[in-house]
Amino acid sequence: MNLTIARTSTPYSRTGSAPRTEDLARVRATIARAPLFAALPITAIEDLTQRVTVRRVAAHHTVVSQDEPGDSMFVIMNGRIKVVIFGENGREVTLSILRPGDAFGEMALFDGEARSANCIASEPTTMLVLSRDDLLGHLANHPRTALNLLGEMARRLRRADDSIAQLALCDVNERLVRQLVSLAREEGTETPEGVLVRRRPTQQELANMIGSCRETISRAFNQLAREGLIIPRGRAMVVTTQLIERTNKRRAA
Repeated sequence: MNLTIARTSTPYSRTGSAPRTEDLARVRATIARAPLFAALPITAIEDLTQRVTVRRVAAHHTVVSQDEPGDSMFVIMNGRIKVVIFGENGREVTLSILRPGDAFGEMALFDGEARSANCIASEPTTMLVLSRDDLLGHLANHPRTALNLLGEMARRLRRADDSIAQLALCDVNERLVRQLVSLAREEGTETPEGVLVRRRPTQQELANMIGSCRETISRAFNQLAREGLIIPRGRAMVVTTQLIERTNKRRAA
């Protein structure tokens, strides 16, 4: 799959473009809202705004390929990116789903190694792109950003530890429940019945997220629905308060 970037002469290319004047406010707002750049002074936000370029990709196109050299990092303005790895038999494992404000691709800028996973646009996506040279130039003048980067990497390491523990200690049903509750927390809307997730992942997508197969997920998902713990609604679903509370109690124990 090839990266697709918006241009006027041809639909797509591999290079980004400098933000237009009318885009600068959106770029600045994206940087200010991104967790990676939280609580930075306005001077740091302005510096980053002047350094980034804007890149647009079509749905299902690869932004980053595993094992390729890395010379840029990205911040999502709108759209979604899934981070995946592929087994030798073609099996897909989804490591995470990235949403507006999330950053990715920075690890390879620091250790000089190749990209560790594939990052694929799940839908049309607009991103900010920051090159290695621009990132290092920014860090030299704004060390607070370096502390934010360390904090983000620590959070990712904790999430990785949690995922490893779930694979080792939890059965498929429990992993599915935790994934559904996690989706509710990350992108759900409160309702009287529970938390509404407007974009319910397919059963294959859920299987990819928790390291299982679609048939097993189908049985577990349908059982949760029969018990009234989740309520499918077309392409959406409600994760009930009962299921969330049950999961919280198990985590606390």
